[in-house]
Amino acid sequence: MTVETKKMIDFVQSIGIIVDFGIIPPEKEFVPGICIHHGGLLIDINSLKYPGDILHEAGHLAVASAENRKKMDGILTNDHNEAPAEEMMAIAWSFAAAIYLNIDPKIVFHEFGYKGGGGYIADNFINKNYFGVPMLQWLGFTKDEKNAAAEGVPAYPHMLKWLAT
Repeated sequence: MTVETKKMIDFVQSIGIIVDFGIIPPEKEFVPGICIHHGGLLIDINSLKYPGDILHEAGHLAVASAENRKKMDGILTNDHNEAPAEEMMAIAWSFAAAIYLNIDPKIVFHEFGYKGGGGYIADNFINKNYFGVPMLQWLGFTKDEKNAAAEGVPAYPHMLKWLAT
């Protein structure tokens, strides 16, 4: 396990997301070596191909309410109205987590993820062309530059909290 992988796992556990290790059932695996499993993460270290996916999958769990998080299991689908917003929040959350952990965002937003657009997302976020931040702000996770200045707190990618209640 790389230092970055351990750092991501330790962080996810430290904010209250359960991480278990084992074999991923094929019907639950959307990305190699990791899945959302009974409101937490299940990681197969031996088949984890892109460790940055840990932060993205954790982001999905982190932005969900505690009630909804408990119900999350397997591959997330877009069968509810909030799905696009939740995806954007998970992306913004995972970028903030990478910055917080001092991990290159391109580890999270790799070339094989995000329908081939991982590098594009990383470059945009690195250049402060964010999306998903207004929704994170609305839920109290962070503040954009304008509101952060008015309230005297650091702006996104600084996070005020990491886990929805």
